[in-house]
Amino acid sequence: MKRTLTLGGLLLAVGLSPAMAQNTDVTIVLNEELDLVEPCMATRSNIGRVILQNVSETLVEPDMRGDGALMPRLAESWEQHDDGSWRFSLRQGVTFSDGSAFDANDVKHSFDRVMSADITCESQRYFGGMTVEATVVDEHTIDFKADPVQPILPLLLSLVTIVPEETPMEFVREPVGTGPYTMSEWTPGQRIVLERRDDYWGEQPEVTSATYVFRTDPSVRAAMVETGEADLAPSISELDATNPATDFAYLDSETVYMRLIHSMEPMNDIRVRRAMNMAIDREAFIGTLVPQDALLANAIFPPPTPGTNPDVEVHPFDPEGAKALLEEARADGVAVDTPITLIGRTGNFPNVTEVLEAVQQMLQDAGFTVELQFVEVAEHENYYSKPYPTDRGPYIITAMHDNSRGDPVFSMYFKYASDGRQSGINDPHVDDLIARASAATGEERAALWSELVAYLHDEVVADVLLFHMVSYTRVSERLEFQPTMATNSQLQLADISFR
Repeated sequence: MKRTLTLGGLLLAVGLSPAMAQNTDVTIVLNEELDLVEPCMATRSNIGRVILQNVSETLVEPDMRGDGALMPRLAESWEQHDDGSWRFSLRQGVTFSDGSAFDANDVKHSFDRVMSADITCESQRYFGGMTVEATVVDEHTIDFKADPVQPILPLLLSLVTIVPEETPMEFVREPVGTGPYTMSEWTPGQRIVLERRDDYWGEQPEVTSATYVFRTDPSVRAAMVETGEADLAPSISELDATNPATDFAYLDSETVYMRLIHSMEPMNDIRVRRAMNMAIDREAFIGTLVPQDALLANAIFPPPTPGTNPDVEVHPFDPEGAKALLEEARADGVAVDTPITLIGRTGNFPNVTEVLEAVQQMLQDAGFTVELQFVEVAEHENYYSKPYPTDRGPYIITAMHDNSRGDPVFSMYFKYASDGRQSGINDPHVDDLIARASAATGEERAALWSELVAYLHDEVVADVLLFHMVSYTRVSERLEFQPTMATNSQLQLADISFR
């Protein structure tokens, strides 16, 4: 008599369980390539989606699937002393992917490296306007002292990735971290592969390896998941989000805006900056090129962040008023006819090309002379952060700014302080408000941020704020994954499981 084995029986016969035979490798298709795999740049969204908490970990992290409260990661606990400093007790028994042990010296080196003038780390921008000193107490204890005192210093440290103390003061191509994965391959422009570590200190994620590929067209990304060529597309367009079984909408933490450098003519005239804001019909984008549930922005950070000011009204669409302001400025000798380059980042968000083509036309209809230029992420950074180029004419740069941390401090200093890395303004009152708000707590802190929002928007006309974005993701039906507000800037493989 013949004996027939089921698939499960066959697997057991050869010593494998059905769960062991399951394919736990995933392919993730992203909207833009990585130009760097440097851990201290992981707060930049295209890098953070791959590196942050997968390869390189932080001391603490916000609970993005809960109330946003800080959770332990490489630090087990922390407390504030009477002098305002913070003491962190570090997790023991942790090793880096190169086998070296994790201790307080690694934390100090990682922080000093972020703050060093020898390397331009992205995380440094969040510590502007303060001095912070890291002091090793013992192998598993470290103190941080800030001047002025920072009541949310642990939250700020959630943006500092930890590397071994042997890491040089230069960008690395082979990151070494304490996370559950190592980078086994980086073929620039093609793919990145992460492999799960067997010796990870924490709970083992279900995903054994992740391959990241890059496609700028959101429809292509959606189709790749639909056909099984990929398992997850964190960003697709609203038009492609047609399958309730695989497509999920989420209010992300990204704000689309156009940064103006006030020292550049003609943007050095407030009438010109007002005219730019009045020339753009923001409402026309909602439900067409921008998702229906996106919000018009009146601040660089999204609601309901403390400090949101609902009394600040978005600049009205008034093309005739914009023309009148330009004529008034022209009569006073302002070079309003100077060609201005509008710079965008290729693949930055769905429909970015069409959005900026429409913005260009609106500005031209109001009387501006505008040229549109798209650049890749590395070149975009050259225009976005100081020192700004001086060998070209005036330009406006369009960007998405992520603030998923729940406090305006993660936006305000480096976007608006006179010394801020991505600031286009120089205003002593702004600097004073930022300093006072950063040191305040509770209702006073929120009130000062709210005051700053109104001043920047109404009195300074600092930039052209556009939208707080809604994103859509497509997830293979073989996966269990739910996007959060942080999905556009980090994507923890540990959050993925299999059906």
